[in-house]
Amino acid sequence: MAEQFVTYKGRPVVRNGKTIYYGDMANEYVVMMNVITEKEQNGEMVATAIKCYLMKTDKNLNPMQAITQTSERSSLLDALELASAWLSRQETAS
Repeated sequence: MAEQFVTYKGRPVVRNGKTIYYGDMANEYVVMMNVITEKEQNGEMVATAIKCYLMKTDKNLNPMQAITQTSERSSLLDALELASAWLSRQETAS
């Protein structure tokens, strides 16, 4: 049975601690997001600063060479919207 992932706009979202990956690792690009700061809101921890990295998935590149764009957002929704736009732009450019 294939693994099921949470998706946003049809792309998988995978979280490991404070790092979130958006996109399919089988594609040329993926977005890595690091939660920088959080605050408690209604009993839940909510991200207040997220650093986003558009990265090539080529395993032959070192991580610093793989990063092609960076940005910071103040909420997970804003970060996911940016990531979705980045990946859509890369798909249409290919």
